[in-house]
Amino acid sequence: MLVNYTTKELDLLARIMRAEALAEGNLGMLMVGNVVVNRVLANCLTFKNISTIYDAIYQKNQFVGTSSSLFQSTSTTLEKNLAKRVLNGEYYYPATNALWFYAPKKGYNCKSTWYDQQLAGKYKNHCFYKPDPGVCKELH
Repeated sequence: MLVNYTTKELDLLARIMRAEALAEGNLGMLMVGNVVVNRVLANCLTFKNISTIYDAIYQKNQFVGTSSSLFQSTSTTLEKNLAKRVLNGEYYYPATNALWFYAPKKGYNCKSTWYDQQLAGKYKNHCFYKPDPGVCKELH
């Protein structure tokens, strides 16, 4: 296990993965989960005081999915199983060391930098960004 979590946090992680990436399929949801777990582990930049899954998901102005109807209902067994996979250390490129992601508007490409962070790569409609080398410890 990469980070300690409660049953409630497992449900929260599964729900934010669904809310942020349902259209991206299971792999897209796993990558969103990677970003959440990375924020708990990072201890750098704007994530210095993030020490739990709950903290990461509810950090101010971070996940728009928290206001989505997809976030409001209880997670399914499948979604919880996906969340357990990332909590147990499964990582998927380009989210391996990513601390940020966003989905550009239809017809637009990923920006090369976002909030001064380098593009790590794209999966379907999500662009993933990682800190510059040396800014945060390598997570994986």
